[in-house]
Amino acid sequence: MTDWRPSATIETLRERAAFFASIRAFFLQRDVLEVDTPCLSQDTITDVHIEPFSTTWSKDNRDIPQTLYLQTSPEYYMKRLLASGSGDIFYLGKCFRNENVSPLHQPEFTMLEWYRCGFDMQLLINEVKQLIQLLLKIDVQQKTYQQAFIHHLSFDPLTLSDMDVTQLARQYDLEDYLRNFASGSLLYNARKDALLDVLFSRFIELPMSKDKAMIVTHFPASQASLAKLSSDGKTAERFELYINGKELANGFAELTDPCIQRQRFEKDNQIRALLGKTKRPIDNRLLSALDVGMPECAGVAIGLDRLFMLKQGFDSIQQSVPFSL
Repeated sequence: MTDWRPSATIETLRERAAFFASIRAFFLQRDVLEVDTPCLSQDTITDVHIEPFSTTWSKDNRDIPQTLYLQTSPEYYMKRLLASGSGDIFYLGKCFRNENVSPLHQPEFTMLEWYRCGFDMQLLINEVKQLIQLLLKIDVQQKTYQQAFIHHLSFDPLTLSDMDVTQLARQYDLEDYLRNFASGSLLYNARKDALLDVLFSRFIELPMSKDKAMIVTHFPASQASLAKLSSDGKTAERFELYINGKELANGFAELTDPCIQRQRFEKDNQIRALLGKTKRPIDNRLLSALDVGMPECAGVAIGLDRLFMLKQGFDSIQQSVPFSL
C-alpha cells in the first residue's frame, strides 16, 4: 500500500509553525511589510546554476500557448514592488527549482526573502546575525571570501591568472570542470569561477563553518550576480551564510543600474549557451523598474526548510517539511 503519511511528525509541524511565527514577529517589530508574489511568471532567471520549472498556458482557446515559469525566488517581483514605493518588505512562502532530491534539496521549498531600504551590505548582515541568534541561539562570525581561501587553501582567489587556474585544476584533479571553457576566451571568468566554486564547496565550506555560523563576504566581481561592486572593483557587495558546511543565505547590496544588470543577464545567457543550456528570457519588467528607479537597498534570501532542519538537528530536509517528494 502506498505510504500516505506526512514526512514530518505532527509535533515537528507544530514546531515549524512556531518557527515561522517567530520570523514574522521579528519583521513585524521592525515594521517590515509582508508581501505575497505570484508563483508563475512570463520571465525567469538567467542564472547558470539554477533551472526553473515551466508550463504552457493560453488565455483562451484561440491564443497561442505561452511559456510560464514557476518562481525560483520572489526577487524580481519584490524589486518591482520596491520601485513602486513599497518600502521595507519580506516574503515567506514557496519557491521552486528543477533539481534533484537530496538530504539538502527539495524542488519545492520555503523561502524567506527581505529587502531593507537605505541599508548597505553590513547593516543587512547585522540584521541576519540578529535573526540567526533569535532562531538558533548561536553567534555568527564573519570573514571575506579572500580570507577564506588564503586560510584554508593558501592562495588568493582574486589574483589568479589563466595559468594559475589550469595548474590548480591539475593539482586538485578538477580538469573536468574546465573542459567546457576555452582558455583565454571571453568567458575566462566563468572558467575561473567554476573552479573556485568547486574548491570552495569541497575544501572550505565545512571546515570554516563546522559547529558554528559563518558569513562570507566580498565574493569576486565576476560572481556579483545582482549585487553592486565594491569600491575596489575586484569584489562584489555580496555575502553568504554557512552553518556546518550548509549554505543557508545569499545576500546583496542590490544593483540598481538597469544597463549593468542587462549586461549581466546577457553574459549569463552566453555562458548557458557555451555549456549547452537553454537561454532564458530576460525579465524586461524588472529592468524597467530599475530604470524608473529602485531605492538603494540590501536584500537577502534564506532557505527556511534547511534552516529549520538545522535547528531541529535533523539529518535531511525531508524530515522538516510536511510532505517530501
